[in-house]
Amino acid sequence: MKKILITGGAGFIGSHVVRRFVNKYPDYQVYNLDALTYAGNLENIKDIENNSNYNFIKGDIVDEIFVNELFSMHNFDGVLHLAAESHVDRSIEDPLAFVKTNVIGTMNLLNAVKSQWKNNFEGKRFYHISTDEVYGSLGSEGLFTETTPYDPNSPYSASKASSDHFVRAYGETYGLPYVLTNCSNNYGSYHFPEKLIPLFINNIINNKPLPVYGDGNYTRDWLFVEDHAAAIDLVFHEGKNHETYNIGGFNEWKNIDLVKLLCQIMDEKLGREEGTSKELITYVKDRPGHDLRYAIDASKINRELGWNPSVTFEEGLERTINWYLNNEEWLQNVTSGAYKDYYKKQYS
Repeated sequence: MKKILITGGAGFIGSHVVRRFVNKYPDYQVYNLDALTYAGNLENIKDIENNSNYNFIKGDIVDEIFVNELFSMHNFDGVLHLAAESHVDRSIEDPLAFVKTNVIGTMNLLNAVKSQWKNNFEGKRFYHISTDEVYGSLGSEGLFTETTPYDPNSPYSASKASSDHFVRAYGETYGLPYVLTNCSNNYGSYHFPEKLIPLFINNIINNKPLPVYGDGNYTRDWLFVEDHAAAIDLVFHEGKNHETYNIGGFNEWKNIDLVKLLCQIMDEKLGREEGTSKELITYVKDRPGHDLRYAIDASKINRELGWNPSVTFEEGLERTINWYLNNEEWLQNVTSGAYKDYYKKQYS
């Protein structure tokens, strides 16, 4: 029976990966390691908490002693590393927190894996999940490929770029069997409402302003989180060692166009007069180092592993909105307490 460690499994993307692995692979013992910070929530995986092949461990990858003891206790066959600080705005406010989790935390895992596996890499794999933001910003044309030079522009993307480099360095120096993926913006259920789509869904429900940075013309590629989890599953099992795969949704949207579509769908769902939610759009001061455009070329993972997104953006967005409207208690719980202080500081 394989033992699989998934870090950050109580977070947004991680919870979807944990759920998929627990349900799809009953012959795996899945260990979910999460520090349960503001974005980690055991409610995200409540539906599988009693499964016999699921194990939750509360702990922080920044704690080197804890990580080493964890690996000494469990002979993990594979690691899927999703634990990360991931919000650009927060990284501007507190860069060091991102260095600690995204760089030092990743190093602790790499060292523990290297020590545990002792150059016996048969059947072992370290999978590092990263972001398209490490590539920097695109102009009006072009796409990020797996060979695009790194050019991070925020403390968040710089910390993720650093962790990517360390993973590759351990592969080259120690022969560590790794795969690495860089994904575009995810959206879907269980997303903590500091990111654009869940933030605006929550604000529309509560008739609060919709804060749009700058002129709203920043462009992003959007990936449905369940499609991302399927891609992660595929890369973990069938990807080639020491390879990088870009995962994108083939869905480029300017922020302002996405917000207007979101307003339109929400008005329909809430039975409001058309155009009501658009009146909540409020342009706010742009954030420093704001990248103009991200766009992923996902042809490699399609060509080599046969992966494609399963839903259009419009289908995925409607499913996402329906989930939040049907789970308002979850939304209310995660937006209480410290979230209110953060929101006031960020957007007031």
